[in-house]
Amino acid sequence: MKAFFKNNFIFISIYILMLFKVGDLLLKNGKVQIHRSINSNVGNQFFDHFFKLVTHLGDGLFAILIAVITLFFNVKKSLYILFSYIFASLTTSIIKNYIYIDTCRPSFAFEFFVREPLKLVEGVEMNIFNSFPSGHSTSAFAVFISLMFLSDNFFMKLLWLLIAFLAAYSRTYLSQHWLVDIYFGSLIGFSFSIFFYFFFYKKKYFQFLETGILKLTKKS
Repeated sequence: MKAFFKNNFIFISIYILMLFKVGDLLLKNGKVQIHRSINSNVGNQFFDHFFKLVTHLGDGLFAILIAVITLFFNVKKSLYILFSYIFASLTTSIIKNYIYIDTCRPSFAFEFFVREPLKLVEGVEMNIFNSFPSGHSTSAFAVFISLMFLSDNFFMKLLWLLIAFLAAYSRTYLSQHWLVDIYFGSLIGFSFSIFFYFFFYKKKYFQFLETGILKLTKKS
């Protein structure tokens, strides 16, 4: 456990610092006010296309693809990523589909309640309800934070963390979610990535999985 926190102290600290900063922002401002400010940045051609692409990194199919590719090289790593994604996404799905069912998304709220036009990115199909929490943010943090914990390289760890942040932020930039949605989505994904890291890597039961399908095929 000491080695884990030593190797990831900087990156976990960055995330916790962001939680405090964003949490403070959420407590001091309404979600409409925050989203209005974020939406003012929409319209830049580069960032519109960039976040339109980056948001797909939070897709469930992308998460499964990462797990399948990893499976060829290391079964345990693949299962770790897959379990983090599945359980985090399942938690978010239960919350958004059975608890916060009627939570409307920014595009709907601004059109029918706030009655202000939002700047929307062309080609993005807008969702209406089941806003809280963000499924894409949950998936992105579950997968990319798992990859961060698995990496031994400082810059790769930083890259995975940055991708998780960008994929989550894209949901607000595209007006698919409020900031509070991606805040709690990231928390769910991050929490499950830590939980399953200790589940798979701090127990000796899974040592036999430290190989990949490619190696098993060569041996046979």
